[in-house]
Amino acid sequence: MMRLARAATLVVTLAATLAYAADIGYRAPPGVAANEFPSPQRAVAQIVSPSRSAEERRDALNEARQIARLLELKPGMTVGDIGAGSGYHTVRLSRLVGPTGSVIAEDVTREYLIGLARRVERLRLPNVVFALGDPHDPRLPASSLDAAILVHMYHEIAQPYAFLYNLAPALKPGARIGIVDLERPTSEHGTPIELLRCELAAVGYREIDTHQLAGDGGYLAVFAAPDQAGGKSPGNIVACSDHASPR
Repeated sequence: MMRLARAATLVVTLAATLAYAADIGYRAPPGVAANEFPSPQRAVAQIVSPSRSAEERRDALNEARQIARLLELKPGMTVGDIGAGSGYHTVRLSRLVGPTGSVIAEDVTREYLIGLARRVERLRLPNVVFALGDPHDPRLPASSLDAAILVHMYHEIAQPYAFLYNLAPALKPGARIGIVDLERPTSEHGTPIELLRCELAAVGYREIDTHQLAGDGGYLAVFAAPDQAGGKSPGNIVACSDHASPR
């Protein structure tokens, strides 16, 4: 009887995994193609892990609450967790925005989203949905986000100008994006703040503020999305160098 029960559990688990593999990843219509944009004139870090460090340590540094407070995230909002990975922020944002809000967990790695979907189901978080993006395009629904966070992953975006340009239509008027990274070269899994400012300004984003997070959490840079007048066409975007000057 015990063997039958175990076999049944395995079948259910396998079926669930296959369902995740088939269904994971809402994909909005594609945005502008990557070849319309300049390539980054600096290193792009490899994606090496779905999480930065142990969640207990991140909680001890109050990472999620700091970001939520500084970005003024509230119940009822729809927040995009861009590069969600294992879902550290997705899980905490789900509880913060509550039943009237939602979290769109986006990633370019399908396996990460499948693992996160299992976690979300286990924790019974019905307000989380998933988006499988492309390296140049998050593939998110238009005007869907009140805010977006990109935490310790900006340096891994292979086509930052295309990605930022294609992210902008998903942001509602007045939406903010918060980018968390370390003050170190992109080849060392960080992004110098001046380089970040240059790359976002190149696409038409406007910096609002920058904050230092506790411990080794890095900085949080907050930007407003480009408006119709301030946005730039792909052909007018000039790539920034490692020294943050346009080339």
